[in-house]
Amino acid sequence: MLLCDIGNTSYHFLDGEKDYKKSVDSFNPITLTQKVYYISVNKKINQTLEPLQNWIDLAQYINKDSYYETMGIDRIFALQATDNAVVVDAGSAITVDVIKKGVFMGGFIYPGINAISKTYKDISPALDYPFNYEIDLNKLPKNSGDAISYGYLKILHSEVMSYKLPIILTGGDALRLQSLFEDYTIDEALIFKGMKNILIKL
Repeated sequence: MLLCDIGNTSYHFLDGEKDYKKSVDSFNPITLTQKVYYISVNKKINQTLEPLQNWIDLAQYINKDSYYETMGIDRIFALQATDNAVVVDAGSAITVDVIKKGVFMGGFIYPGINAISKTYKDISPALDYPFNYEIDLNKLPKNSGDAISYGYLKILHSEVMSYKLPIILTGGDALRLQSLFEDYTIDEALIFKGMKNILIKL
């Protein structure tokens, strides 16, 4: 079974237990003749895949009434992998979604680490500090570098912890955020697990 999670820059494939990526700029999906089950947030690629009968969009099998209209399909499929958790997907943006006893409770979108770092730098070169992920969030900072880290990380930490549910970290920056939480799971295959769960129901 070949699964594919398509983003704005890459096709992320899972072939059995092996995962790999292809660039959206160079990979031609026509070269694959086997059946591919996919989800995609890339509107341009969606148009390319639509006439290809061996590429099957799993989004059509989701009950979208359980979510909100503009919610990204990648977020929806991450939630298909669990029924009781706070899912923190740390990528270009950080999305936090809450699912409780199988019901989507809502979520929010937070600037990603690189984006927020650039924002501080754009305000003033004097605010160009790397984030301190080991900062003590129980003490107010007394220097500019930690003040920036605290302002960003404290809000994220407090909000995630407030739901008192298991925490699942995923996405490219998941490892950076792990020091914020004492009890968590890192799962880089979360979306693929959600895809598999949908396929089981078909």
